[in-house]
Amino acid sequence: MPRDFDLVGLAQALIRCPSVTPADEGALAVLAAALGGLGFACQPLRFEEAGTAPVANLYARIGAARPNFCFAGHTDVVPPGAADAWSHPPFAAELHDGVLYGRGAADMKGAIAAFVAAAAGFLAGHGPDFPGSISLLITGDEEGPAVNGTAKVLRWLAGRGERLDLCLVGEPTNAAALGDMVKIGRRGSLSCTLTVEGTQGHVAYPALADNPVARLVRMLAVLIGRELDAGSAHFQPSNLELTSIDVGNDAANVIPARARARFNVRFNDRHTSKSLIARLEAMLAEAAGAGARWRLDPQLTGEPFVTPPGPLSEMIAGAIEEVTGARPALTTTGGTSDARFIKDACPVAEFGLVGRTMHQVDECVAVEDLQRLAAIYRALLERAVGARARGR
Repeated sequence: MPRDFDLVGLAQALIRCPSVTPADEGALAVLAAALGGLGFACQPLRFEEAGTAPVANLYARIGAARPNFCFAGHTDVVPPGAADAWSHPPFAAELHDGVLYGRGAADMKGAIAAFVAAAAGFLAGHGPDFPGSISLLITGDEEGPAVNGTAKVLRWLAGRGERLDLCLVGEPTNAAALGDMVKIGRRGSLSCTLTVEGTQGHVAYPALADNPVARLVRMLAVLIGRELDAGSAHFQPSNLELTSIDVGNDAANVIPARARARFNVRFNDRHTSKSLIARLEAMLAEAAGAGARWRLDPQLTGEPFVTPPGPLSEMIAGAIEEVTGARPALTTTGGTSDARFIKDACPVAEFGLVGRTMHQVDECVAVEDLQRLAAIYRALLERAVGARARGR
């Protein structure tokens, strides 16, 4: 990056905007000012719909040629929790012993600052004459419902005939050290509420009642007792986790009328949401027995997807190895991200900072890691749209 580019200062300015979903609090204006100073054309985009909060987004691009290489991410953050539990105030962006503290430092305002630093270094070396374009797609709606963010920006781009050719999402992908992991896909996520109906009655007269709790327990035992699959070429086995069991009954001598449980399934590409729901319903029906009254209410967050190892992952891995000396693993572990929307537009992969402190008290990033991440992103730009791209 150019010697006069203040990477840490930009990361601090972003962190000091308390942009807890869906609030922006000036974060995208800070980013647009930095990008505008480099020559990017910045387009603020605000989307909303009934029943949801309005969300600020930003699309910025420099260059008109293809390929259009896109850095994608989010400036919204999760709530900090109790501020007095932090060693450094969550939105003060304080530096201590070479570490930058603050909500969003790792997830993912630090990576966004590294996007800009990489672009600044690339443009300083190439000027405006390079074989392609660089863009940033930044949303304020990733940590929330993800309704008015990346998906709508992509539709806006399609509506004006603009497309992305390659995309890197800057989520904190690394488990232990910068450069150890690139995400080339994500598992699907299905959250379900299982409701079992019964008949309320006195516990001393069970024949006059129908206990939904006992039936719910039998049904849940089947769900957690059976393996959904053994994994696939790029994915670990699908995993079902119970998250709550609720009866709402404070009386020790009353059989309740209703019982509920919630669970989440992180599923691989051996299933679609439709086939998985059908399988879950068949398992539950078998366990419930004839005449049982129950329903399953599923809510899909995202289908599983994978960008098979190829040109994009090779460019990213090569850039990481150039800077760190180590070859990253290509994985599909972890939660969901906005890559689930971008994969329908172009090949996408994820690489960012170490995620050990994301969403935690005292979220932080080492300044050295910030600098090395910017160097990796710069090396990636060289491979995607720079001098090395000409030789491909």
